This record gives sequence, C-alpha cells and structure tokens, in this order.
Amino acid sequence: MHELTLAEIARGLADKSFSSEELTGALLARVKQIDPQINSFISVTEALALGQARAADARRAAGETGALLGAPIAHKDLFCTLGVRTSCGSKMLDNFKAPYDATVVAKLAEAGMVTLGKTNMDEFAMGSANESSHYGAVKNPWNLEHVPGGSSGGSAAAVAARLLPATTGTDTGGSIRQPAALTNLTGLKPTYGRVSRWGMIAYASSLDQGGPLARTAEDCALLLQGMAGFDAKDSTSIDEPVPDYSAALNGSLQGLRIGLPKEYFGAGLDPRIAELVQASVKELEKLGAVVKEISLPNMQHAIPAYYVIAPAEASSNLSRFDGVRFGYRCEAPKDLTDLYKRSRGEGFGTEVQRRIMVGTYALSAGYYDAYYVKAQQIRRLIKNDFMAAFNDVDLILGPTTPNPAWKLGAKSSDPVAAYLEDVYTITANLAGLPGLSMPAGFVDGLPVGVQLLAPYFQEGRLLNVAHRYQQVTDWHTRAPNGF
Repeated sequence: MHELTLAEIARGLADKSFSSEELTGALLARVKQIDPQINSFISVTEALALGQARAADARRAAGETGALLGAPIAHKDLFCTLGVRTSCGSKMLDNFKAPYDATVVAKLAEAGMVTLGKTNMDEFAMGSANESSHYGAVKNPWNLEHVPGGSSGGSAAAVAARLLPATTGTDTGGSIRQPAALTNLTGLKPTYGRVSRWGMIAYASSLDQGGPLARTAEDCALLLQGMAGFDAKDSTSIDEPVPDYSAALNGSLQGLRIGLPKEYFGAGLDPRIAELVQASVKELEKLGAVVKEISLPNMQHAIPAYYVIAPAEASSNLSRFDGVRFGYRCEAPKDLTDLYKRSRGEGFGTEVQRRIMVGTYALSAGYYDAYYVKAQQIRRLIKNDFMAAFNDVDLILGPTTPNPAWKLGAKSSDPVAAYLEDVYTITANLAGLPGLSMPAGFVDGLPVGVQLLAPYFQEGRLLNVAHRYQQVTDWHTRAPNGF
C-alpha cells in the first residue's frame, strides 16, 4: 500500500479494496521501520491517526464520499496541531503543544484526512538543506549522504521514501519547490493568500505560503483542493473562488505560450540541469506548447533583496520568543535581562540567530532606508518584470535549482553558498506568484526538477501542464533504491 499515490488511495478506499484503518496501520509500521534512516519525522501521532482512520471509515460506511476521506497526511512541524508538539524544528518550542489547529490542519481534518505526524524541518523554516533542525539533519532517500533540501526537507523525504503519499510544506523562498526538486517530487507554492497562514508559525509574513508536496500533479491538485480557500482569521487571505483543480488537469496545451528567461541559463547553472530543462521544453512542445525567450532583468537583485526582507520580518516575528510567555526558558536567570538573553541565546540555533541579527540591523535607525526600503523597491521591480513577461507568455519555465542535492555538511561553513541555491525560487515569493516544481530527470543519480511559474491564481494551469508532462514522462514514477 505504501507505493500508492494519493489518487490511487482515494480510488482504493472508494471501492473498499482496503480501509483507512488498515492503510494507516501499514504506514505507521513503515514509518517506525524506515524513518530512523532518514529522520523525516519529529513526532508520530499514532493514537490520533488510528482514531481519525476509524472515524473516516465510519463516515464512508454512512455513505459519505470524498477523495481525501481516510487518506493519510503529515504536516510540516510549523502548522499548529491541537494537543500535539509543534516545535518548528527548534529547541525554543520543543515543549510547546499547540492549543488549536491551524486552518490548513483543520480543513484537511474536516475533509477526513488522517494525520500520521509532524515532519522535520529547518529551524523556524530558515534553511535550504534541513540541516539546521534541533532534531538533527534529514537525509535524502536518493542518497543518504546528501541533503533533501529545505526547509520542508522532512515533508519531502517522507514522501520520497514512500512513508506516505503526500505532506504539507511551506514556501518562503522556495522551501516547497526546492526540496521537491531534490527528492523527485511535485511541489506547489500557491499564490500568496490562496492558502490560509493562520496557525502557521511565521518566518517572514509577507513571503510565507503553505502548499502540498506529493509524487504527482494529480495528487497536488487533490491536496490543494482541501487546503485552499478564504479564511477570515487570516488578514492576508484573499477571498477568491477555489476552482476544481482536478477537473482542469487534462486540458489541452495547444498554443500555450511558455517563456524561458535568458537570465536562468547563465553562470552558476549546472550544464547537465540545463540540458534536462531543454529536454522538458521539447516534451511540452510536442504537446502543443510554444516556447520563446524572455527576460527578467532584475532577477540578479533577488537574492540580496530577499535576504534583507526575510530576516527583517523574521527578527520581528521571533521577538515573541522571549522565555516569558511560552517555549524555552533558561535555568535560574539572574534578572529579566538575563532571562531574555539566555533564553533566546540557548533556545535559538546558529542560523536563526544569524538571520535575526541581520534583520534587526536592517531595521535599525540609520539603516532602514538604506537596506529595508531599498529591498522593497527592488521587490516591486521584480514583480513588474513578471507582469511585463506575462503580457507575452502564459507560463515561465526554468530550472528549480542550479545544482542537484549536495552532501550533508558541504555548505555548512558557507551560508551564502546555500542561499545561492534559492536563486530561481525566491522571485516567486517576492512577487507572490504561484510556482510548481516537477521531476525532470537525474544527474549523478540525484533528482532534478523543472519549475513552472504562472500569473496570480493560475495554480490550475500549473497543475494542468505538470500533469500532461507526467503523462508522457516517467521521471515522477521512479523511487529511490531500498525505499
């Protein structure tokens, strides 16, 4: 059963080939057996899962239907989950049990999904390798000496290792798409505001967006259907109707205009990945798409702008973790100042401390205009580039990452080298656009992804193109040896 996709599980539950309780039991046993090799879970919620599975079976027995009813899910460990540790991968929140469900968790539970647990992640979602977690690095199932990408690396590794068919992730600068690319999955970052952020512990509030990770575009469509929608509790949620994403999967690509930004194919891109991108272009042309070169001239400024804006917002968001109200508190503080300093110094890891310091500096008197305001101006220029491009093309295509997965520890001493791995993904977050990464081949036995970007609220078109591509290729069907 662990080899089934989410869509296949939906069909199996509908025709009573197996029950949700049987499926849940089998997957929990597999997590217990396999996960110690890859460290993709922080918490496994066995009692909760079995209870939800029995409830789902009862709902089906009473005549209820639904593609997600009784299907398994695991949530990235920054989605608050009632009564379950929600750690954000940090010592700071190791003892925190959420008193409520995040909207995403509540919506999927209402649809009948079964929560197997909470997945490992870079601490407070800050990282591109899933090496900054308080609970240890996650290993890539395709090669256990390599990273799975981050910050949703636990979610990606769990699906890649066939522990379950789908997971939730979050994407602040590529943290769904990048690990999807490095582990041979399909990962979707929706339009900013498409999926509620309420109950999702914030890293950078103007950039964070929840979304699905799965093996196929068809599965991502099913999961996004359950996640998306307006939420009055989230001031950034957009009241836009949610289409039937599955209904549009098989639409024709005839005449679809796809843009290839010339800036994507310069220095820094592994030439073997460039070849795989071009091969994917040829497949889409066979399906009727028309491809042309475009330009995104301000892309070169994206990384410096992002690494001012995101840390600035993080320094503000993480100020609440002070050792007073909840989370980690240092032992025997001498006074209030000592309590603050030591609780934060001991509770936060190195990467989080680094970004808080950068962000606080950028927001400080005398530097706010020089750094933060300037970065926001660049952000607007990047958005304008996309708007101009989408006057000429329907989608933008390129590599998801400049390189395949690197070895664990290879970039630990050089944070900037890891930041550069986000060069193709962060622009979508700065502009608030939807983006999808899909499997497109292998380099040295490691997976490579191709990224698609679309205008606002065109997730259906991204899923349509990825699904049609996956009907004529088999990259997404391949599994890592031993899993």
